[in-house]
Amino acid sequence: MTSNKRENCADILCIGAQKASTSWLHHVLNAHPETYSFPNSEPITSTTKEAHFWDWNHARGVAWYRNLLTPPDPQRLSMDFTPEYAIMSEAQIKECKTLNPTARVIYVLRDPLARAISALRMHTLWRNGGADADDVKIQFGDDLLRLVRDARVIEMSSYMANYQRWAKHYKDILVLNYEDILATPDDVMARVYAHCGLTIETMPPDAKAEFDKRMQKRVWASVPYALSPDVVYFLHGLLWPKRQAAERYFNMQFAEYRAFLESVA
Repeated sequence: MTSNKRENCADILCIGAQKASTSWLHHVLNAHPETYSFPNSEPITSTTKEAHFWDWNHARGVAWYRNLLTPPDPQRLSMDFTPEYAIMSEAQIKECKTLNPTARVIYVLRDPLARAISALRMHTLWRNGGADADDVKIQFGDDLLRLVRDARVIEMSSYMANYQRWAKHYKDILVLNYEDILATPDDVMARVYAHCGLTIETMPPDAKAEFDKRMQKRVWASVPYALSPDVVYFLHGLLWPKRQAAERYFNMQFAEYRAFLESVA
């Protein structure tokens, strides 16, 4: 008889980074029949992907979180892909460890300038109620500084510090480079599946066909609001130390920023 008692609320946690293809990663990983996404509960959660327990829903209590993520089949691996978890405090991560003691944690990093620009465009979309790209240009000024603050650009780009807080509690965090997802998605997904204790080769034929289809799909694209050159140069200077620290610490290279600098040169 199968026990309904589960060790973790979430068996697979993706903690960000925001705007680093976490939606695509969740979509592809969920093609496996042994994974589980909670029901769409917007606006309490964000679709079937982001439970937002530690930022939006903590007051609802642990029982709510556990109930949300518990699969009908307790053997399936439940997923919580909330990018805002990357900037959680020590106390929040410690609580997460008590609720998800053996969760497999994934952290996707993206070039800080490219990630910040994508995030600012997303926040601009929310602020403007979905205005067409031709109608909006992000300019340098006080409103940009408020946007940078509201989007928590500095905190979200502090990859090394965020990782170090999490690594105190989770010793085996899979760190990925967004640029590798674009260049070698098959290799990246093989690493992700292995990290989560899953295999691609043994998937049933219908699930494998769905997996292959999802591998080719782009889940969410930022609205390409134009940016003034001053905005790009400001963000580049602001985030340069974050890029250098992450490249040294994780032994990876980011190249996306060059395209943005060339576009405004």
